[in-house]
Amino acid sequence: MSGEGHGSGDLVRLGVEAPVWDRFFQVFPLVVVGTKEADGSYNLAPKHMAIPMGWGNRFGFVCTSSHATYVNARREGAFTVSYPKPSQVLLASLAAAPRCDDEKPALAHVRTRPATTVDGVLLDDADLHLECETDRIIDDFGTSSLITGRIVEVLVTAEALRDADEDDVDLLVRAPLLAYVAPGRYAEITRTFAFPFHAGWSR
Repeated sequence: MSGEGHGSGDLVRLGVEAPVWDRFFQVFPLVVVGTKEADGSYNLAPKHMAIPMGWGNRFGFVCTSSHATYVNARREGAFTVSYPKPSQVLLASLAAAPRCDDEKPALAHVRTRPATTVDGVLLDDADLHLECETDRIIDDFGTSSLITGRIVEVLVTAEALRDADEDDVDLLVRAPLLAYVAPGRYAEITRTFAFPFHAGWSR
C-alpha cells in the first residue's frame, strides 16, 4: 500500500530564490540568551532558533556574527539561556530593543539574577535556565552562525519540574510554555496530548 495520500488543499510551489520562512507559520521555543560584554556589563537577547544539540547536555542557537551575543559568547567562552514564562513575553521584547551608543537602555527594565556556575546573568523569575560554556561555533550559514555550548548547570522552578507522581497535563496547565510562532506571533501552551509513539519506538 502506498504511503501517498490526498490533502485537503493544493500545494503551492514557493521556489528558493528568496528565503521562504515568512511565507508560513512554524513553532519554536522563545529563549533569552545572556552574555557578558567586554566592559563587564551583561547583554540579553531573545532567540527562537534554539534547540538541544542531541540527547546529551549540549545546546545551540542561531545568531548573526555581527551581533553582540555572538561576539561575547566567542570572547568570554560562556552564555546563559533563560526560558521566559508566557507572562514575561514583554521582557523578551525589551531584550530585543535596539542599541543606543552601543548599549540597550531597555535592559534597565529587565530584572536579572546572577548565574551560579558561569559568569553571566539569568532572566529573573523564568521557569528554566541553562548555564553553558561555549563549545563549537559554526559559521557561514549565509549571514548566520550556529553557536553551541556544553551545559554546565541547569536551574528549574519547582512548579515547572516534572514529577512522576503528577500528570504532565496538569503540570503544563500550572506552568504553561511560551512559544514563538514565526513570523511575529507567540502562543501560550497549556493544552497538550500524549504523542502516539509506535510500539517498539526508541531514540
